[in-house]
Amino acid sequence: MENISIIGAGSWGTALGFVLAENGHDSLIWTRRAEQADEINQQHSNSQYLPDVKLPENLTSTSELDKAVQHANIIVLAVPTVAMRQTCKKIQAVLKTPTIFVHVSKGIEPDSLKRISEIIEEEVDESLRSAIVVLSGPSHAEEVVLRHPTTVTAASSNMEAAERVQDLFMNNYFRVYTNADVVGVELGGALKNVIALAAGISDGLGYGDNAKAALITRGLAEITRLGVKMGAEQQTFSGLTGLGDLVVTCTSVHSRNWKAGNRLGKGQSLEKVTDEMGMVIEGVRTTKAAYQLADHFDTTMPLTEALYSILFGGIPPKQAVDQLMSRGKKQEIDMFFGGI
Repeated sequence: MENISIIGAGSWGTALGFVLAENGHDSLIWTRRAEQADEINQQHSNSQYLPDVKLPENLTSTSELDKAVQHANIIVLAVPTVAMRQTCKKIQAVLKTPTIFVHVSKGIEPDSLKRISEIIEEEVDESLRSAIVVLSGPSHAEEVVLRHPTTVTAASSNMEAAERVQDLFMNNYFRVYTNADVVGVELGGALKNVIALAAGISDGLGYGDNAKAALITRGLAEITRLGVKMGAEQQTFSGLTGLGDLVVTCTSVHSRNWKAGNRLGKGQSLEKVTDEMGMVIEGVRTTKAAYQLADHFDTTMPLTEALYSILFGGIPPKQAVDQLMSRGKKQEIDMFFGGI
C-alpha cells in the first residue's frame, strides 16, 4: 500500500481519492479551504462537487499543502490547468524527497503552449520527481463514485512508473491501460474539450445527431492532424484518450464543457456562463491554446478556428456554423485526415 496525496478536491480529485482509498491506500486530499477538509474528514462527503456521495472513511483531507506533500511518495495533481504552474511552484518549495507525479488535468497553457507534463518539468526540480505519469481517458467522476465500469490510460516515458500507477488504481470497476505516448495522451485529453464546447453549442442551437456526429468525426481529424505534427502517435487518437474521451465529453450531461457550449448556443454570453457554472471550463483556455498551436504548426483546424471566433471574436454561433458549412469543397480522406 502507498502513501498518496491528491492535490485538488474537485469532483475528479475526490473521485480518484475514492478509488485509491477503496483500494486500501493511505490517501490524503489537499484542498485550499479548511471547511471543505473538515467536511471530508468529519462527514465523509464533498457536497459541493459530489453531492449525495458517501466517501470512504479512510479517505482524509487537509488544507495544509506542506502536510499533504510530506505525506506522500506519490502526488496526484488534480488542479485546473490555470492553477497548475503556481501549484507546482508551491510543491517544489516544500518537497524534500523524489516523488512520482501523476497529473490528471486536461489542458494546454495558452501563450507558452506547454502541456501539463512540461509545466511540471519546468517547475519541479528533476532531482525531486522520479517520474511523471499522465492519467487520462473517458471518465466522469459522477460515474466512478457509483462504481460504474471505467477505463483510462496511464502514460509515461517511464513505463515502470506507468505500470506502478496502473497497479495503484486498478480494481473491478476502474481499469487502467498503459501507453508510452505522453504527447498523444495529453493532447487528446486537452483538445477534446474544444470539440465538446462546439458540440454543446450545436445542441444549444437545436441541431441534431447529424451535426454532432460530424463534429465528433471531424473534430477527431483536427486533433489527430495537430497531434501527429507535434510528435504524437496517430493510433493513440483512436484509443481511450482520443476517440473515447472525445465521445464521452461531447455526449454526456456530466460534461462541463458540453454544458458551457450548450448555454453559449442558447445565446448566453461567455462571461455569464462562466459566472453561473462556478467551475473551471478547461475548453475555453484550451481553445485559445489550440488556436495558437494550429498557427504555430501551420495546421488546418476549422472547428477550432470557428470556436475561437465565437469565444474571443464575438461571432454569433449560428454565423460561425454557416461559415463552416459554406467552405470550399474537400476530399474527406487525405494525409492525417487532411481533407477537412
